[in-house]
Amino acid sequence: MSHLDRRSFLVTGLAAGAVATIPATTALAEPDPAAETAQSLAGRGLRTDPFTLGVASGDPDPTGFVIWTRLAPQPLAEDGLGGMPSRPFPVLWQVYADARCRRVVRAGVAVAAPEWGHSVHVEVDGLSPDREYWYRFRVGPYVSPAGRTRTAPHPQSYVGALAMAFVSCAQYEHGYFTSYRRLAEDRPDLVLHLGDYQYEYTKNTYTIPGGNVRDHEGPETETLAGYRQRHAQYKADPDLQAAHAAAPWLVVWDDHEVDNNWADEVPEKPEPNFLARREAAFRAYYENMPLRRASIPRGIDMQLYRRIRWGRLATFHMLDTRQYRDDQGCGDGYDDCPAAVDPARSITGAAQEEWLLNGFRESRAQWDIIGQQVFFAQRDNNAGPAKVTSQDAWDGYVASRQRITQGWVDAKVRNPVVLTGDVHAHWASDLKLDYDDPTGPSVGSELVATSISTGGNGADSDPAAHPYLAINPHLKFYNNQRGYVMTKIERDLMTADFRVLPHVQTPGSEAYTRATFVIEDRVPGVRQTYLRPLDPSLRTAQPITVEETVELETTRP
Repeated sequence: MSHLDRRSFLVTGLAAGAVATIPATTALAEPDPAAETAQSLAGRGLRTDPFTLGVASGDPDPTGFVIWTRLAPQPLAEDGLGGMPSRPFPVLWQVYADARCRRVVRAGVAVAAPEWGHSVHVEVDGLSPDREYWYRFRVGPYVSPAGRTRTAPHPQSYVGALAMAFVSCAQYEHGYFTSYRRLAEDRPDLVLHLGDYQYEYTKNTYTIPGGNVRDHEGPETETLAGYRQRHAQYKADPDLQAAHAAAPWLVVWDDHEVDNNWADEVPEKPEPNFLARREAAFRAYYENMPLRRASIPRGIDMQLYRRIRWGRLATFHMLDTRQYRDDQGCGDGYDDCPAAVDPARSITGAAQEEWLLNGFRESRAQWDIIGQQVFFAQRDNNAGPAKVTSQDAWDGYVASRQRITQGWVDAKVRNPVVLTGDVHAHWASDLKLDYDDPTGPSVGSELVATSISTGGNGADSDPAAHPYLAINPHLKFYNNQRGYVMTKIERDLMTADFRVLPHVQTPGSEAYTRATFVIEDRVPGVRQTYLRPLDPSLRTAQPITVEETVELETTRP
């Protein structure tokens, strides 16, 4: 918590000539949030620092971005309200042009309302394109940490390199969030979170060998109070807060934000109240993410797929492969499943698929980047004639994958790149129209990020020795350590560093690059340019097998 007196906050703020923007819908007949004293706040039920969950920003455009915080003096309160009284509180927000928070360029008052978990989502606009800004919030004497964010470039501009990181799968119980801390230290311009931001299980349910290093609070998340409490437990982690404060995020969910392997209105296991659970999960997800008002949930529906443009350099197509999918055809695991090739089945739903294909046709970007959840390329784990693939991934929706791949080919998309999470390991692969013809041309590239912590420490191995790579020649890399992917996107080259940490079951591990792959302009497919030598102290005791790979990426508590 930072304590600033009223005068110091205003001297560096509104009194310094800022443009105050206070929408009529947020104006309250309440005390000035900068003027109110700790004593007067205590009289209305707020007695300690409410900024325990940090700050975040997201969804930048050329004139602004979303800034977020949530008031929660007691983050783990069982009722999910974070220790806040059941009344609204005005919150002063300020955006600065400098890291020392001296030059305010936008400011205003927003309302933290109990109906939305006392979260604050401010859509800041009127700023200059392609530049850094900083921001923070205040209620009375309590001042939030400052966050760093940035606007996107002008839509018609070619800009310098974009430093973009992407991550997924942060199981709080399996390890510390050191990967987030190391990501923040790499100072990305943009972070994509591709799902499994939190996990729904109660403690001692989803365990790793040797035992979990910390526990979830509360029962399995099924109610709004439960999801709010779980989000708060994750957000209270200082390493996650550091990653949010380092850069704007683009977020999409996968399954564990709701229920393992859910599909549209179908839960993993029969559950009579699943739609109420889904509604609660969606509401809590919005409350805790830096999303624009277009994503405010309406009952059991929430608009999450969207498009973010980074000048002429890149367009990010962020997908939702859970809310609209047909149920998995033969269960959630690996199978040789006839339903997988049924042309009537979809992983995106018809409306989202058409939106994506239209985006390909209209794109003039150098790079079209598809941020999504589950493995896109074919991964057959059977060396014989049977095709045994993951039915929870795009392999379970072959026609969907074929239509979308053909769509970017027909649209002559210059550089299609699919970014993926979910499977708790680093992968890199070439994308094909026909995976059964290994000599056929590559038409795109896929980069897959390992987990932040899910699965515990993991182990290193010779990536070329993984059996999947022999069965699927388009697969080019595998690593089962924890970490993230750090990319540098330039006009003629996209460079991806697969960053790993030797340990996450103890805090403080350093990160290093295990391998580097590049994608060249107008050359579909990935090419390795660096491979760090295998560390004998971190290697697996035995060569990794098909069965072990399935077990590592398939959650079956």
